[in-house]
Amino acid sequence: MLTVGIVANEVSGDLLGAGLIAELKKRCPLARFVGVAGPRMQAAGCESLVPMERLSVMGLFEVLRHLPELWGIRRNLLDYFLRQRPDVFIGVDAPDFNLGLEQRLRAAGIRTVHLVSPTVWAWRPKRVNKVRRAVDLMLSIYPFEMDFLERHAVPAAYVGHPLADEIPLEVDQAQARRQLGLPIAGAIVALLPGSRAGEVRRLAAPFLGAARWCLGRREGLRFVTPLVNETLRRLFEDRIRCEAPGLPITLIDGQSRAVIAAADVVLTASGTATLETLLLQRPMVVGYRLEPLTYRVVKWLDLIRVPHIAMANLLCGERLAPELIQDRCRAETLGQALLDFLDNPEQVRAIQQRYRQIHRQLRQGASARAAEAVLALVADRGGR
Repeated sequence: MLTVGIVANEVSGDLLGAGLIAELKKRCPLARFVGVAGPRMQAAGCESLVPMERLSVMGLFEVLRHLPELWGIRRNLLDYFLRQRPDVFIGVDAPDFNLGLEQRLRAAGIRTVHLVSPTVWAWRPKRVNKVRRAVDLMLSIYPFEMDFLERHAVPAAYVGHPLADEIPLEVDQAQARRQLGLPIAGAIVALLPGSRAGEVRRLAAPFLGAARWCLGRREGLRFVTPLVNETLRRLFEDRIRCEAPGLPITLIDGQSRAVIAAADVVLTASGTATLETLLLQRPMVVGYRLEPLTYRVVKWLDLIRVPHIAMANLLCGERLAPELIQDRCRAETLGQALLDFLDNPEQVRAIQQRYRQIHRQLRQGASARAAEAVLALVADRGGR
């Protein structure tokens, strides 16, 4: 029986891991999956040894505060997998956590796979040396990563992005609105302040301020926000009471994809949501704030080596989505960018056409291709 160790640490990783587990189970129905999993991976059949939320920490100094706990969790996972010796270990994203675990397991003779290449092509490029030591196979979800990985002798396979397979090329906005109980007519703005508590704390005020700013200049606007869990919902509700009481806003439990599809324009944190918004062909404004000390260190060390922070813009090769970061992430700046899209339907149609092209390029049957690559690695026992 195939035994797979697998660790994810956030909502996007949970989605990727669940798709891969489902495809592996199609090919190996008796396979066992164990590690760290969110609700989607658990529903797909993965046993979770640790609540995934305990690993969901972001930012240089935010991570420092949680290091003792994170080290303890990784040490316990390492001991567990060294005792159980799965046929393969798969780290889903979370490179700062998973690569160290993968390196130790690989040194002990356990095959290792990493799903989603770390952004070594964007910042901290020397990490590629650790990647090469840690993985038997890197599963890349973006085509532009392959050249970099191959030049640095990292064994890699391009599989495409599972979201591109799941999301249809044609999006029914009216159906999405009916599904969420939103009015069919009228302009709707989606606010997506992130999937982590720290992101919501930093972004709720400027995002809600932008909504209030827009409403003061455009009567009849409605707003909708998806929240991934009850903790974030309560946090966002508190911010609404402080920042925008009386705002015509609907809060939705989960269903971020339907919320984006229902909207005319999206204000989103940087992250996987920008890719999802691209695939749903909605114009977007990207707003983001790091902790001030984290931001100063990133700028001082010149750690970011790419022209855009939003994956949607990186895939397009141009800034179709305005990126308003740190001090520029203010109510009036965000609000003006949102209204600019609402006032320029021809620009929006051109953006949607470009997004549809990117969507087609990413549709590769990703989870199936990833499963085949993992099983080929497991079968090739003498190939290291």
